[in-house]
Amino acid sequence: MLWRIIKAHGGALPSDVVAVFANTGKEMPQTLDFVRDCSERWAVPIVWVEYMVAERPADRWRIVTYETANRTGEPFAALIDAKNYLPNPVTRFCTIELKIRPMRNLAHSLGWSHWDVVLGLRADEAHRVARAKINREAWDNVMPLASAGITKRDVSEFWEGQNFGLDLLSVKGRTPHGNCDLCFLKPLTSVRAIMRDVPGAADWWIAQESKIGATFRKDRPPYAEIASNVDASADLFAEDGRVTDCFCTGDT
Repeated sequence: MLWRIIKAHGGALPSDVVAVFANTGKEMPQTLDFVRDCSERWAVPIVWVEYMVAERPADRWRIVTYETANRTGEPFAALIDAKNYLPNPVTRFCTIELKIRPMRNLAHSLGWSHWDVVLGLRADEAHRVARAKINREAWDNVMPLASAGITKRDVSEFWEGQNFGLDLLSVKGRTPHGNCDLCFLKPLTSVRAIMRDVPGAADWWIAQESKIGATFRKDRPPYAEIASNVDASADLFAEDGRVTDCFCTGDT
C-alpha cells in the first residue's frame, strides 16, 4: 500500500501524508527490520511511535526510532500495569492504547483536527473492510487496496518481485509470527508453533498473567501451561526431525 501511494505521487509522499509505525515492544525483530528497510529502500520517512505512561491521555505517546524502539515488551507491560488487568478478545484495549491512540496523538501534534487514516485492507477482506467503515472518530478510514480490487495474491506477487521483504515464515499468505509474537488472538496451534520456534517467547506473556493473577483468555490454558505442554512434547520429535508416534487422533 505504501509503495503504491509513493508511486502514485511521483516517487515521494505528499507533504501532508505521514507514514506511521506503532511499536508495541512485542513485535518480532524481523518486523522492525522490515519497517526500517521499507523506509531506507524506498527513501520514505516513517515515524515510529510508542505508548508511554502519562497522566494526561494526550501525553501517552512518544516518538522513537528503529534504534531506540523497545524490543522487550515494555510499552505493553506498562499499559497492563496502568490498567491493572489484561486485555482479552472482548476488551482489546491493547490495540486501542498501543496503536490507535499514539497515532491519533501524533496527528493532533501536527495540528490536524480531521484526517484520513489509510488502512492496508484488501478486497478479499470484505468483513474487515465493512467493519472499518464504521467509525466515529476524528478521522475517516480509507482503504485504497480494497477499492482497487487488490487481493492476497496480488500482494504476494508484488513482494516476489522485490529484492527484500518480511523475513518471517509465510503459510498460504499468512504470517503466523507477525504482529505481537504470541498475541492471544492467534490460533492456539500458531501459539504453540511459535513457542517451539522461538525459545523464551512465552516468558513475557507468562509474566503478565502471573503479575495480574488472570489469563488473557478464559477459553484456553494459561501461557505457562501451554509452554509446559510444548516443552513436554519435545521428545515426540526424533533427532533427525522425524515425528515419532504419539497416538494423537485429532488436531487441537
